[in-house]
Amino acid sequence: MRARILEFVKKETVLCIAASLALLSCFTAPPDLKYLGYIDFRVLALLFSLMLVVAGFQKQGTFERMGHALLKNIKTTRQLSFCLVFLCFFASMAITNDVALITFVPFSVMILSMAGLEESMVRIIVLQTIAANLGSMLTPIGNPQNLYLFSAYGMSFAEFMRTTVPVTLVSALLLILVICMSGSKELEVGLPKRRPEAEIAEHNSAGRWLYPLLLVLCLACVARVVPYQAALVIVVLAVLLIERTLFLRVDYGLLLTFVCFFIFIGNMGRMPAVSRLLEQLLDGNELLAGAGVSQFISNVPAAILLSGFTDNGSALLLGVNIGGLGTLIASLASLISYKYYARTENANMKKYMGEFTGWNLAFLAVLMLLVILFPGGFGKRS
Repeated sequence: MRARILEFVKKETVLCIAASLALLSCFTAPPDLKYLGYIDFRVLALLFSLMLVVAGFQKQGTFERMGHALLKNIKTTRQLSFCLVFLCFFASMAITNDVALITFVPFSVMILSMAGLEESMVRIIVLQTIAANLGSMLTPIGNPQNLYLFSAYGMSFAEFMRTTVPVTLVSALLLILVICMSGSKELEVGLPKRRPEAEIAEHNSAGRWLYPLLLVLCLACVARVVPYQAALVIVVLAVLLIERTLFLRVDYGLLLTFVCFFIFIGNMGRMPAVSRLLEQLLDGNELLAGAGVSQFISNVPAAILLSGFTDNGSALLLGVNIGGLGTLIASLASLISYKYYARTENANMKKYMGEFTGWNLAFLAVLMLLVILFPGGFGKRS
């Protein structure tokens, strides 16, 4: 039993921290009906619906087919690097940073191993991780903190994009620069075998047309065209009818983490002295606070925690997204790449951590410096 508890705490560290904070805060404000007002049910419903839809795409092999199609005309190692890194960059905008890494890091390990490019594996996986974390910054559905902040601050789509587009473009240019700095040679890639089409269809052929429709429905809900209650009911009923096993792929730990932080922030807000102190500390420092706090508790909890004490959603949005760079836990999606690389044969974890930390800190420093020096040009609003 003790071993199971320790394993759970290790696996769901952030959830355990959030639950502890929520529990402790209950002593300052005993549970009552006001607790229901703390919870943003719209965000939870959207996250749950998107998780189900993306899991459906994964089971259909959609992303796997996309990767193979893009690799058909690859001739050099530089082209391969561009393809694998920017697959994560662009895919993360629609399917979230963690799903992009879950899908394309194992795919990359397979490709690089078959091409005899094991020496490039660390660099490419590290850049894929950075690409997924930065590419996901662009859209409200790119990562959980974006979806939360977009909803919590009632941002318009135009306002959100004004904040994220400049930094995302600079991020893409930095990735291109780093890849171009690497050498290049001719490449002969033997593509790994895909799952047979019959096997993919066996999972559920109806999903090929239904999941895209459900994704459009979720996007309409994000844009506030469709009520979240209606979208949730439709997505749940559709999945129940065609692929019930998708419910097992939902990250319920993340959803519970949100609930716990909602409770903690709500209770802190009922303590005027604490609330005023946090508001004063954050005032004008949202960018640095978002990036700094993310280094220690990751950017999703940082976004939820800090949002309760500032009205400057744009600066906080940039802070927690750029703050996903840096330490290994600054973005929990980074742990996905770390775990996949650790499972590879002859994994050199010292080399991985060295390159991961070096490149992450370099990207973090450049982007933070640019946003601080040119706040108007990078969407930061005071």
